[in-house]
Amino acid sequence: MESSKADIKQDDAMTHKIDKKIVSYKVLTDDSKANAANTEALQPELESMHEKMERPEVLLGSTYKIKTPQSEHALYITINDMILNAGSEHEERRPYEVFINSKNMEHFQWVLALTRVISAVFRKGGDVCFLVEELKAVFDPKGGYFKKGGVFMPSLVAEIGCAIESHMKHIGMIKSDELSDHQKQFLAEKRKEFEAKHGASDGEDNSYPEQAVLCAKCNTKAMVLMDGCMTCLNCGDSKCG
Repeated sequence: MESSKADIKQDDAMTHKIDKKIVSYKVLTDDSKANAANTEALQPELESMHEKMERPEVLLGSTYKIKTPQSEHALYITINDMILNAGSEHEERRPYEVFINSKNMEHFQWVLALTRVISAVFRKGGDVCFLVEELKAVFDPKGGYFKKGGVFMPSLVAEIGCAIESHMKHIGMIKSDELSDHQKQFLAEKRKEFEAKHGASDGEDNSYPEQAVLCAKCNTKAMVLMDGCMTCLNCGDSKCG
């Protein structure tokens, strides 16, 4: 009687409740378990960014210059990266810290705080690409400004976000959405056609026609009326689809 109770307890321990529909099955033998264990042992553990990772003595860095019409002095954004899984097929470059320098001390306090927060998020690891959209969504209550080429920046913080976005595209964290050569050629032809009818822009800071309005998709003053449809000469967005 005691042995039968022990068998019942053992059967209960091996019982598993199945909540999903069974689509396939496989019988695990001692050999297959041993092979699986050996395979896991041979696979190296991949590095990933985390807050306890020690800073190496040398980091790869890129510096981006920001010059706004609101300030006499430019800002220089330096982003330093770590190389994870170096020398392997899983090698990747991830941002570790950011510094912002300028002769203009007007924004020193909040710029310093911003760099520390961004650097802390970088070192935390995981998907940090959300930072770009958060920074680009910041609007200056005093109003934004247009960069050379007609690109509208709602704030200095938003332009810092654009610089970080450019860097993430450079290291492969964000997929670039650049137009294909065919699309660029098509927009160039449409631009020549528009300028032939309405005249080219004489402004040095705006490479698009003076009649152009702001595109809601790419924030560039490049939206013109062509063939009865508003079309952006920068990103190709069209109100007619």
